Amino acid sequence: MNAITLTGWENFFIASTGAAAGLAGLLFVAVSINLSKILGIPGLAARAGETFIPLASVLIFSLLALVPGHSTGAFAVELICIGGSAWLVSSFIQFRAIRAGHFVKVWHLVVRLAINQPANLTVLIAGLSLKLGIPGGLYWLVPSVLLAFTGAMNNAWILMVEILR
Repeated sequence: MNAITLTGWENFFIASTGAAAGLAGLLFVAVSINLSKILGIPGLAARAGETFIPLASVLIFSLLALVPGHSTGAFAVELICIGGSAWLVSSFIQFRAIRAGHFVKVWHLVVRLAINQPANLTVLIAGLSLKLGIPGGLYWLVPSVLLAFTGAMNNAWILMVEILR
C-alpha cells in the first residue's frame, strides 16, 4: 500500500485496533459470566458469535493496514476476502435464526440486520473500491467500524445485563 493512500489513516487504524480488541474482550467476559443463561436461551449463543464477526473484521483489517510496505492491491484483496467472508457467515447465522424463529419481536431482527449487514458489506465495498481504483474507498471502512462497535456495545449490554432480567 502506498503512503499516499494511507496518509492520515494510520491513527484511525491504530484506534480501531485497540477499540475492537477491547470490545471483543468485553464480549468474552460477558459470555463467560453468563454462559449457562446464554446457552439456555435459543439463538442467543449464535447472536453472541455473530457479534464477534464485525469486531474480528475490524481488528484484522486494521492490523493489516498498519503493516509497513503493504500494497494497495493486496489490502484491497484482503478487504474483499474479510468483508465477503464476514457477510456470508453473518448472513448464514441470521438466516438460521429467522428460520428457527428466535426473534421475540420483529424489531430485534431489524436491529440486528441494520447493524451487522452494513458493518460487513461496507468492508467488502471498501475493498472493491480500492481494487477498482475508485477514490475514497477507505472511507467505506468508517461506517463499518462504527456499526461494529455499536452492535458490540448493544449486544454486550444484552449479554451482561438484559439477560439477567
